[in-house]
Amino acid sequence: MEDYIVRATAAGGQMRAFAATTKNLVESARVHHNTSPVATAALGRTLTAGAIMGSMMKNDTDMLTLQIRGDGPIEGITVTADSHANVKGYVGNSDVMLPPKNGKLDVGGAVGIGLLQVIKDMGLKEPYVGQTILVSSEIAEDLTYYFASSEQVPSSVGLGVLMNKDNTVRCAGGFIIQLMPFATEETISQLEENLKDVTSVTDFLDKGYTPEQMLEKLIGHLDLEITDTIPTQFYCNCSKERVEQAVASIGKKDIQEMIDEGKDIEVKCHFCNTAYNYTVEDLKNILKRSKK
Repeated sequence: MEDYIVRATAAGGQMRAFAATTKNLVESARVHHNTSPVATAALGRTLTAGAIMGSMMKNDTDMLTLQIRGDGPIEGITVTADSHANVKGYVGNSDVMLPPKNGKLDVGGAVGIGLLQVIKDMGLKEPYVGQTILVSSEIAEDLTYYFASSEQVPSSVGLGVLMNKDNTVRCAGGFIIQLMPFATEETISQLEENLKDVTSVTDFLDKGYTPEQMLEKLIGHLDLEITDTIPTQFYCNCSKERVEQAVASIGKKDIQEMIDEGKDIEVKCHFCNTAYNYTVEDLKNILKRSKK
C-alpha cells in the first residue's frame, strides 16, 4: 500500500481530522540512516507528524520543521516537511539501543527530558516559532500538548511505528484530530468518549486499517466527510550543488587547508545520509567562486 494522508471534517465542520499511513516513508528513513529499532520508532513517529502537519500548511512554499531536543541518548530529532507532505529527517544518534519498556520500544527514554519546537516558515519576514516542554517524550502526547498550549487548538494526536523481528518497519502511521473554536460541548464529549477506546495506532494499522477506516472508527458517527487524500513520501532535495554551499560556508582558510592536504573530502547530507564527494579540483573551484 502506498503512503498517503486523508484530510477530513466532521460534525458539520466542528472538527478537522487527518490520518496517515507511512510505512514506506519510515522504512525509507530507516534504510537511509540505518537506525536502530527505537531510533526508527522515534524518527518514524516524528516524520509521520511532520508529514501531516506539513499537509495542513496552505501555500506551496510553506515549510514546517519539528525539532525535539532532549537529554536522552538519541541526541535530538529534526524533521522538515513541505505543504505537499514531502518529509525528511534525522536523529542525533541512530544507533541508540535501550531495553523495552512495558513490552514496547522505549521512545520516551531515548528522547529524554527537553523541548519541542515547531517552526513554520510561511514566507513572512520571520518564521513562526512555537516551543513547549516535552510532557512524555513519546511524541504524540507532546504534540497534543503543543497544539493546546502554543496554538490554542484542542487536539488529539496518535502516532505509531511497529517493527518486524528483522528490524524492518511492519507498519507506521498516525492521526491528528482538532476541534474548531465553535465546537459544541456535545461534540467534544462525544469525541472524548470515542478516543477512550483507542488502544494504539499500531493496533489499527496492524489489523490492516486504511487511514479512512481509522477516521471512520474514531469519528465516523460524527458525520465524517473525507475532503481529499494526498500522497506522502520520504524525500530529500539535496544535491551536490546544494551541499557545496555548506562546504563554501566553512570559510576560505579551512577550504585552503583541505586543498593543501591534497585529499578528496566526503560530505554527507544530514537529512538523508547521501554522501557527496569533492575532489581537490572541486575544492579549488569552490574557493574561486567564494572569492568572487
